[in-house]
Formats: sequence, structure tokens, C-alpha cells
Amino acid sequence: MNGPTKDLLRILAPNPSPLTGPGTNTFLLGREQVAVIDPGPDDPGHLAAIREAGRGRISHILVTHAHRDHSAGAPALARMTGAPVLAFGDALAGRSPLMRRLAGGATGGGEGLDLSFAPDIALRDGDVVEGSDWRLTALHTPGHSGGHLAFLWGERIFCGDVVMGWSSTIISPPDGDLADYLRTLDRLAQIGPGRLLPAHGDPIADPPGRLAELAAHRRQRTAQILAALRDGPADAGTLARRIYDVPPALLPAAARNVLAHLLALTELGAVAPSGDLHPDAEFLIL
Repeated sequence: MNGPTKDLLRILAPNPSPLTGPGTNTFLLGREQVAVIDPGPDDPGHLAAIREAGRGRISHILVTHAHRDHSAGAPALARMTGAPVLAFGDALAGRSPLMRRLAGGATGGGEGLDLSFAPDIALRDGDVVEGSDWRLTALHTPGHSGGHLAFLWGERIFCGDVVMGWSSTIISPPDGDLADYLRTLDRLAQIGPGRLLPAHGDPIADPPGRLAELAAHRRQRTAQILAALRDGPADAGTLARRIYDVPPALLPAAARNVLAHLLALTELGAVAPSGDLHPDAEFLIL
């Protein structure tokens, strides 16, 4: 456990993986009233550590998005503490019209959709949540998931899975949406936080640089996909095998990222599916 300020504590959940990095960061904010941000997986030891660190003062449980590595522990922690759970909505909330149209293959974000999740209180963009010694503003930051929230705290932003320092964010349609993600990166850059506190990995001390780097990475990936499609129509899985140099176990996640780019390019009118819009459809350049 460690805390960058006297008002903030970070507890690392024991769920490391290629998709979660060292594990999920659970943040505890405040002294008299304590807000828990992302309680993490439903792990008894982790939840016990949160309860102990909260010293009987946990008043709010905030969830950035309904993936199991962030939200699954929320119901048990709420029962332990009596604190309400606050989030944008359930696991399907906030999806764009295009993503709602996408037929089949509702794969989620790679870590797994928490389809049983439902907050006690729904938050919308700009809503303010306050304790006795802290104030958070909810920011709707879709991209990694339709209902993703970040929380502005002074010059810091708890950014969930939207920005990480050790890895790019997986964007897995229909849960993830690349067009939304790029708009979210731009919005965070305009806010200009002094520090980003992601749900996986270390704090990001240079938000402008990291946000610009992530946007450039996506532009480069788009260029690679268009170049590969010049050889002829292909589906997301085929394109991922051509473009990515990753272990076989990570190819399904890579294919979902490629699909996200293909859907964004479809919205722009640059490519189109050869048949019905579907995760396994072949796409061609127009």
C-alpha cells in the first residue's frame, strides 16, 4: 500500500495479468469520509484490506466502469460498509448507436463484462460527489467502455482504464468504441490535468505527453490497417495476425482492437463491410 498524499491511499489487488498489468489499483480518498474508487475484483483478501484501510469511514464506492476487475468487488464491499455504489450505469450503458447495431460477438473489454453490476446511484457527466474533505467531478470518458467514468480531483484525474502508462488501452467493440476513445483523449488533453491516476500501473506525471503518444499510436495503427487492406478484403482476425507481433494468447485482444479501427473507419466512410456489419465481417477499402 502507498499514498501520494496524506488524503490518498492505493491498494493493489492481487490480479496481475497481461491485460491488468500489476493488478487493479483501488484508491481510497479522504480521512473523515472515505471514497473508494474501483474496489476491484471480488477477492476476499483484497476487500478485507480495503475495509481495514477505510477504518469504518467508507462513505462512497465509485466504479469507473463495469468490468469485473473493477466492479465485481463492489456489492460485497457495499454490504460490508453500508456505502452506496456510484457509476454511470450497468455494463451495457453508454454504447453508441453503431455499437448497439453491431450484431453478435459482444466480447466486452477483455477483462470480462460484469453483467450483474448495477449501481445504487447513476452518475452523469459533470455530477459532483463530495465528502467532508474531498470533492470529485464525474467525467464521462467513453472509449474503453461506453459507460466509463473518470473522476476529477483538483489537478488530478482518476482515469480508470482510459489512459495507462505501461500499455495502450484495449478497445473491444461493441463495449469499446475507438471514435469515442479519441474524443476522450482530446477532452482530457483540454482539461490539462497535472497527473493521471490510472486503475492499472503507476501514476502518469506527464499527461500531455502520454495523451499525445496514445493518439499517435492509434493513427499509426489505422495507417497499418489501411495499408493491409490494399491487398484485398480481410476480417479483423486476419489483419491482426498480419499487423501485430504478440504472443498467440493476445491475438484475440489484438483482433478486437483492429475491429475498433475498422468500425471507426466505417463511420468515416473509408472502409465498409462486405456484408452485414458483424465482428467477423470482411472489410474493404472504398
